Amino acid sequence: MSNPDLPLLQIGRPGQSPAPASAGDVGCGDGCGCGAGGEGYDLDPLECGLDPDLAGLLADAGLDPVQVEDIAHMAIEEDLDHGVDVTTVATVPEDAVSVGDFTAREAGTVAGLRIAEAVLSVVCTDEFEVERHAEDGERVTAGQVLLSVRTRTRDLLTAERSALNLLCHLSGIATATHAWADVLEGTKTKVRDTRKTTPGLRALEKYAVRCGGGVNHRMSLSDAALVKDNHVVAAGGVAAAFRAVREEFPDLPIEVEVDTLHQVREVLDAGADLILLDNFTPAETEEAVAIVAGRALLESSGRLTLENAAAYAATGVDYLAVGALTHSSRILDIGLDLRSEG
Repeated sequence: MSNPDLPLLQIGRPGQSPAPASAGDVGCGDGCGCGAGGEGYDLDPLECGLDPDLAGLLADAGLDPVQVEDIAHMAIEEDLDHGVDVTTVATVPEDAVSVGDFTAREAGTVAGLRIAEAVLSVVCTDEFEVERHAEDGERVTAGQVLLSVRTRTRDLLTAERSALNLLCHLSGIATATHAWADVLEGTKTKVRDTRKTTPGLRALEKYAVRCGGGVNHRMSLSDAALVKDNHVVAAGGVAAAFRAVREEFPDLPIEVEVDTLHQVREVLDAGADLILLDNFTPAETEEAVAIVAGRALLESSGRLTLENAAAYAATGVDYLAVGALTHSSRILDIGLDLRSEG
């Protein structure tokens, strides 16, 4: 099981085995400033085009700076589409300098401020100054300034939407997660995410869950096993599926999805590390907790809402799996307010 308190080895991180044939296969894109290339691609993740201090802050948060830089380049390149920001070029003098305040339009939990900085840093052609007023994971109020950036006005406006898209999206996830964490406060139960993430943004979205007080499930198909109903059908039974995974990958944690109390007993006897209770009622969950009696961890999935979360937590289950944290959270409204400096 993932430990949310430790930095995570992210998908596409340099040095991850097996090594890609070249830098273009994973990690840096063509626009990255790190200069990586050649066979093996074992570059230190801090040796990228981002400011070293910013790269260090991202790494300390459990994020891969090279991957964040890639996402920043991808967002900007998608927005420019091999051209220029025609509106900004036409209306803003080339030498104009402004301060932009990233400001919360509503209350919530913020996540992605350093990622927004990374987007700005790949656009700005001159050095820019950053003043940080808030940190990821903080609850913020409507009207609160989160981040101030002084740079060329053209660069700031070109980067504005890409930076806000990521910042608003990740802050929305953190805000939604915090609502679940608040309901579960005082219980042993933690809210946990799933792999229902946006392609290419999994590491960032799971980071946002951590900012909101949630717990990460597995990062990929390879770091832990989850035996689901289709695996059970293919293997010929839930216990048979568990044993097959244990034999093939003896050192990996294995979670098994069950939908009956009989299956709970079956996989518990087989030695499952964690049991996923699919669409159990609170009463059925309480029975499962009694059967397991601490011999495995239990996770509830399906039928979960903020309104019934406390009832499930009262059963003594360890986790609530909530895919909606990453696939359905609304954004947190954050805007950029420009202050001209001539």
